[in-house]
Amino acid sequence: MKIACFASGSGSNVEALFEAIEEGRLQATIELVVCDQKQAKVIERARARNCDVFVFTAKEYPDKPTFEREIVAELERRHVERIILAGYMRLIGDVLLAHYAGRIVNIHPSLLPAFPGKDAIGQAFRGGVKITGVTIHIVDEGMDTGPIIAQEAVRITEDMTRETLQQAIQQVEHKLYPQVIEEWMKEEANV
Repeated sequence: MKIACFASGSGSNVEALFEAIEEGRLQATIELVVCDQKQAKVIERARARNCDVFVFTAKEYPDKPTFEREIVAELERRHVERIILAGYMRLIGDVLLAHYAGRIVNIHPSLLPAFPGKDAIGQAFRGGVKITGVTIHIVDEGMDTGPIIAQEAVRITEDMTRETLQQAIQQVEHKLYPQVIEEWMKEEANV
């Protein structure tokens, strides 16, 4: 299965997907990494693995449909079948949703529907909850509102800082995301 990863930051989940592919736990090839931040570490990670990268700056386009049409052209050129969001900090718009309906997944660092949107880890930490976690869901037009595929809880202990909570969540993400993507792609292929 040919996939593309969309990310805006460090790319630790993208790195986990590359590793899962190399280890045979994920039957896919990452054909393209799409990034909306020119200085993001994910670009360096992708290039180190000889993966194509498409970097764009949203402000340089007149509107979202214009840059999404350019992304779709890049994806189609590489015959990408699925899109994996991995820390991509933009809502997916109508153009991408129309071309990849039901074929885009996202990972979110909370047990949705709790703490949607940005800084979910900080929201959970400041909120004083005892359990948070990771959610993997299909992407729809809302913010973290699509059908949930999988969730895994992370207990917040009294000695945790925001940083140690983030590390605990990332450990779960790096294990869970490749596994769930593999299962999701197999299920979809059998439909």
